[in-house]
Amino acid sequence: MKDMEKLYRTIAPKLTNWLVSSGSQYAEACDIVQSTFLKIWKMRDDVRDDADAISGLAFTIARNLRKNLARDKAHLTFVGEIRDSDDGVVGDAETSPIGTAERLDTLPQHRETSQSDTEYLRKRLLEAFAKLPPILRDAYTMFQVGEMSVRDIANQTGVSENLVKVRIFRAKEKLKTILADLHVTF
Repeated sequence: MKDMEKLYRTIAPKLTNWLVSSGSQYAEACDIVQSTFLKIWKMRDDVRDDADAISGLAFTIARNLRKNLARDKAHLTFVGEIRDSDDGVVGDAETSPIGTAERLDTLPQHRETSQSDTEYLRKRLLEAFAKLPPILRDAYTMFQVGEMSVRDIANQTGVSENLVKVRIFRAKEKLKTILADLHVTF
């Protein structure tokens, strides 16, 4: 690889934006991007010196790291005490997420007007993206946020270019429907 720094400066912002638009927190996305490029650096002797190939590899590695992180977060934690449901105690209140979590109806209610416009729009966009099926969300974010070509997305996902175009179109249509009240265009 000739210029890893140049590749990083080109690919990292797109990769970070794609991860954030796919639901990762910004700090988490930065960590994933850093880990992705460390993996690419370790593989540098085995990787073609082609910016498109490295870009596809970076997105693949980042997607897998994100999946691994989500799977690790989803692991169950053990609680200190579990009783029968007869006595109403589910777990020890000190260690159980059930015992310490607030109920939704006891959380303070915030009016939408108390949030800044940017926070509100970000929240709405994240909710809209979460409602998309994963294959549509991935195709749209790789295309729009990751600035990947239809051909590159097809090569990375292993489907035809026409199917990628259909997925992008369907994602746009679903987002238009979900966010119709905002009058946004995609």
